[in-house]
Amino acid sequence: MRVLLTGHLGYIGTVLTPMLLQAGHDVAGLDVDLYARCTFPQGGTISAVPTLTKDTRDVEIGDLKGFDAVLHLAALSNDPLGNLRPGLTDEINHRASVRIAELAKQAGVRRFVFASSCSNYGKAGDAMIDETGALNPVTAYGESKVASERDISRLADDKFCPVYLRPATAYGVSPRLRFDVVLNNLVAWAVTTGKIFLKSDGTPWRPIVHIEDISRAFIAALEAPTDVVFNEPFNVGRTSHNYQIRDLADIVAGVVPGCKVEFAADASPDTRSYRVSFEKIRSKLPQFKPQWDAKRGAEQLYRSYLSSAVTLDEFEGPRYQRIGHVKKLLADGILDPDLRPTPHAANAAKPALAAPALAVS
Repeated sequence: MRVLLTGHLGYIGTVLTPMLLQAGHDVAGLDVDLYARCTFPQGGTISAVPTLTKDTRDVEIGDLKGFDAVLHLAALSNDPLGNLRPGLTDEINHRASVRIAELAKQAGVRRFVFASSCSNYGKAGDAMIDETGALNPVTAYGESKVASERDISRLADDKFCPVYLRPATAYGVSPRLRFDVVLNNLVAWAVTTGKIFLKSDGTPWRPIVHIEDISRAFIAALEAPTDVVFNEPFNVGRTSHNYQIRDLADIVAGVVPGCKVEFAADASPDTRSYRVSFEKIRSKLPQFKPQWDAKRGAEQLYRSYLSSAVTLDEFEGPRYQRIGHVKKLLADGILDPDLRPTPHAANAAKPALAAPALAVS
């Protein structure tokens, strides 16, 4: 299948791309490469695929012609970044996503797999929730995903099959590593300080899933029969992998020698708390076979951090924290207030990727 993957140079995209290639798909990418300066050397290589360097807000119908499917990952990718400028979050995560889906349909793309989020459930509490449960987002990021699902669903017909994947909180090593997701963050605290530092009281529930398993879900949704996935949401993860944050801290303590759990002085409950059922994806998409758990993931992160000799300054700095990195790009004049590259960006240091340009007809 000829597949366009938006956000292919991000945290998940750099892992999904080689897995799509290994599965036999013809892959091209679309990405503005906002995190080019965030490459993690021990995270593996970035696959060279035909690439269109373009902001999702600027996509045209010609960019989408000739593809069988679009996998749409590109977005402002977490709650703090989404809260930076909530209006821009709606513009990029919601309105641009819906427009890409509309153009994809016009271009003859038959399947559109949208990266949504379990953040849609927001303040769901302790009760287990599945895809039929109420959507109660508490952040601009979550609201943008709910609105996107709603509006893209209206495009579904016998020639256009949208699918919505709602991954649990991601973790795992990537060429474009992030320290601002919970398990990655806890292991980094333990390695660099000897402490597992909790900024909340540790009681919120959060399901987690490895980025390789998220990638497996995208491939399963891409390849599944239309009648199985047509206009359907799927939570991505395992039901047994719902954890309270303090439980994750205990897992990390069992992996990283000599570390101890410590709570912030002003630790308080996090309003984002949800326990999620993943039985639908298990039963409806049996080809989705997740392979990771929190302990194995913590071990992978621990080995990777040790081999890279990551420091506290790197961990707390802007390179691997999405909100910190974007703020630095703004402060350095590399991005304008609308998060578009400035003329100064062309002269800023940026590593080159050996990916051929995508020819657009």
